[in-house]
Amino acid sequence: MSVNSKRVFYVKYLANPVYIDILKARSDVRLDRIENESPEDFYAPILGAAHVYQIGAARDELAPHFHVDAALLKRTPNLLLVSSNGAGFDPVDVEACTDAGVLVVNQSGGNAHSVAEHALAMMLTLSKRIIQSDRRLRREANVNRNELVGNEVEHKTVGIIGLGNVGRRIAALCKGLLGMKVLAYDPYLSKEVMAERGGEKVELDELLRRADFVSISCPLNKGSRNMISVREFGLMQPHAYFITTARGFIHDEDALLQALRDKRIAGAGLDVWSKEPPPPEHPLLQFDNVLASPHTAGVTIEARQNMGRIAAEQVLETLDGKRPPRIINPEVWPVYAERFRQAFGVTPG
Repeated sequence: MSVNSKRVFYVKYLANPVYIDILKARSDVRLDRIENESPEDFYAPILGAAHVYQIGAARDELAPHFHVDAALLKRTPNLLLVSSNGAGFDPVDVEACTDAGVLVVNQSGGNAHSVAEHALAMMLTLSKRIIQSDRRLRREANVNRNELVGNEVEHKTVGIIGLGNVGRRIAALCKGLLGMKVLAYDPYLSKEVMAERGGEKVELDELLRRADFVSISCPLNKGSRNMISVREFGLMQPHAYFITTARGFIHDEDALLQALRDKRIAGAGLDVWSKEPPPPEHPLLQFDNVLASPHTAGVTIEARQNMGRIAAEQVLETLDGKRPPRIINPEVWPVYAERFRQAFGVTPG
């Protein structure tokens, strides 16, 4: 294989510089960087030659013309693989990639510990009313602590929607560390598998009715978009908290706003938004019982290093003709394999 014959590019950022270090060790791989503002005469040849697009997972951090859709795929005739920096892949039209014979992979599990810890931190902060206490101390004199009585989470019930890499870690922390009861909704897992992961399998409505904390950790797809809306918030208990560290658009922000205004739930911990980051005037940010972060649940030093490393390793495995472990669209494999053979002269498997 000639020097730099395998072409990889990214736009704006990577999870961690370790990605560059790992790819640079390979003389047969060339890595190009494009900026959101790069002129077309600079980036067009890179797109045209690329075999791999290492793409950011946050849709609002990439210029729209660098999102992977049918239009971009027409400009990348040699593209074989789209690799997301994270577990999510919001800027990627997976169906369009499948139609074009392009494999899509993510880095699921790489930041699971970080995201799970964030969800637990939100639960504890809201339940102990730490956020309200902090805000009142900064605004008022002679704060009456008896007006800020919180609750312990021990022996409470957490309902986890999505018992994958993150959800199972939330379950382990809540059950093992805090002695909580864990209910879980995941239509893709059996009762036995969910029990092994620490959750009691229930339907969504039952979870919402019984849980003291509802935690979202499922991916965003057609089935989960607006999964939690007016009806679902109406099923939750008045003392329950809603926590999401998954993706915006899984919950309906307007429905959550109304539920908080009507005091149908006790509060919310929000790490993901329909627009990221949300503007300071966002109505949900005006509630003292809403704990907010700008999609930083998976943003830790450790998680970023891990994500960068496994992303680089997975890209190189794929370019070496191996089957990557985190495929989003496995149905495309036969078409992809033939395109790979035509590009590099070997059949992957």
